[in-house]
Amino acid sequence: MTKRHKDKTSSEKTSRRNFLKVAAAGAAATVASPALAQTGPTSMRFQSTWPAKDIFHEYALDYAKKVNDMTGGDLKIEVLPAGAVVPAFQLLEAVSKGTLDGGHGVLAYHYGKQNALALWGSGPGYAMDANMLLAWHKYGGGKQLLEKLYNSIGANVVSFPYGPMPTQPLGWFKKPVTKADDLKGVKFRTVGISIDVFSGMGAAVNALPGGEIVAALDRGLLDAAEFNNASSDRVLGFPDVSKVCMLQSYHQNAEQFEIMFNKDKYNALPAKIRAILDNAAEAAGQDMAWKAIDRYSKDYEEMQSKDKVKFYKTPDSVLQKQLEIYDQVAEKKSAENPLFKEIVASQMAFAKRATQWEQDTVVSRRMAYNHYFGPNAKKKT
Repeated sequence: MTKRHKDKTSSEKTSRRNFLKVAAAGAAATVASPALAQTGPTSMRFQSTWPAKDIFHEYALDYAKKVNDMTGGDLKIEVLPAGAVVPAFQLLEAVSKGTLDGGHGVLAYHYGKQNALALWGSGPGYAMDANMLLAWHKYGGGKQLLEKLYNSIGANVVSFPYGPMPTQPLGWFKKPVTKADDLKGVKFRTVGISIDVFSGMGAAVNALPGGEIVAALDRGLLDAAEFNNASSDRVLGFPDVSKVCMLQSYHQNAEQFEIMFNKDKYNALPAKIRAILDNAAEAAGQDMAWKAIDRYSKDYEEMQSKDKVKFYKTPDSVLQKQLEIYDQVAEKKSAENPLFKEIVASQMAFAKRATQWEQDTVVSRRMAYNHYFGPNAKKKT
């Protein structure tokens, strides 16, 4: 073999080695790099359980915008209103099957699939408010229990409870509720464990999605109903069919929203994108709480001044009766459902510690309110 031939052969081997190195590196990069980098932006189709005009649907859009902005367009979530793909109460099945990539709603809407899911917000929260219940979820074992619950019914979803709601009204009535017996025989709308509580108080309960309630009241299919808050109730038209709203209740004292993903589609996303989805839920939850204070207070004020709605505090006797009936319901369901019993025990253990700290530490703001805005307050310049 001549020197020139040897050099040529050596050069060809070197070129082949270099080519193989480049090819191997390219293959490794293809495996390691996320699908987003190969195929461009990933789109996810969400549906909320709320009408498009409800502030709740706006909250769903707010979460999607945070994700879309933080991913720089690598992931784009499109949010459709209730009924665009499936009815509101069928969201869990649609997301689990992959008909939808995700959704926005509340856990109480899945009550018929596994009643313990409604313990995330449908009830007195054992003296916790919604933010404290979220603290239990993140730091007190709730997250693991929720995963166990969804596994128990074969739901192929990843769930993020978020967005603490203020205490919800007892509801809208034809006349003020003065005692617990006033609820007997009333055709009433509610959801979750509250179905059992109001049934135990003698009401004839019907669970309806938010967008169907006012029409049912208008047609006489319902005598009274509860939904959630001043802004939602106002835009859905409650003041058009009733001028009496009873404030304060234990039936949904500590509820929050839920952001849900199809588990397979969620797990297929790169770790960085999944981290954004997780953290965006917490960011959106805090933003939602701030927006709620602003918007609910405005609509509460305007329902009185413009819509001529009369608001009344629910009597303590009614609140006490709710607690008594709830305890009976929880005891019965705990006997029937071991997971229900396990979650109640976990919530109560966390609540006993957390609420004692809160009650001992946090000053009541009633005195300060009366000082500045009460009937005997001095006029401020």
